[in-house]
Amino acid sequence: MNNYKLIIAYDGSRYQGWQRLGHTQDTIQGKIETVLSKYYKQKIQIDGSGRTDAGVHAKGQVGSVLLPTEKIGIEDLAAINHYLPSDIQILQIDPADDRFHARYLAKRKRYRYRIALPPVGNVFERKYMASLEEPLDLVKMRKAAGFLIGTHDFRSFTTMKSKKKSTVRTLESLTITQPISGEVQIDFIGNGFLRQQVRIMTGLLIQVGTGAIPPSRMEVILNEKSRANTRMIAPAKGLCLEEVNY
Repeated sequence: MNNYKLIIAYDGSRYQGWQRLGHTQDTIQGKIETVLSKYYKQKIQIDGSGRTDAGVHAKGQVGSVLLPTEKIGIEDLAAINHYLPSDIQILQIDPADDRFHARYLAKRKRYRYRIALPPVGNVFERKYMASLEEPLDLVKMRKAAGFLIGTHDFRSFTTMKSKKKSTVRTLESLTITQPISGEVQIDFIGNGFLRQQVRIMTGLLIQVGTGAIPPSRMEVILNEKSRANTRMIAPAKGLCLEEVNY
């Protein structure tokens, strides 16, 4: 068995997230494992760099997998992608060091959240953007974002129930831009993210942007280390895992 690194893209709209689940076949991991197992005629399991929620997309998810072959050609990649659903595709399969593991060795991840602003939505990108009915104050949002950058205990920003696992993470950068009229993009770069952390942070930033809460409230919530005041979670469809670095 030889170790391989996979770069995977998927539209998460109709899936229950990345991680395989016992009660459904509609997961990204499950679909890929099924196709690889049939192609190589034995059970194949793939490890991802991390879980993405139901409805979340990826342009650069990374996986590691042991395969019973010393070489994978273009024909193999084409055949595997042929049998995968059209909304899941493996972009690259490259030989990897035996010690490479997509999740354990990941050093940095970049997520992007896209928001469509009023008064006109984006017809062709509507599946990949959250829509708002009111404008956003980007200056206030950037001020609130400043409180989140750095190494913090992000317990207030996750739905993870376990209290035994560390909730300390490093958010290297959080940038809010409006690259084109009618769209706001929020980019998060960090060494790792907790369950639904990016969507919860985005939800609060949207609340700041609409004037529902002041920017200073972000610092208070961060220091409270409690989910009690962070019930808003931004819709999954606006989020995409862009890149994973090792």
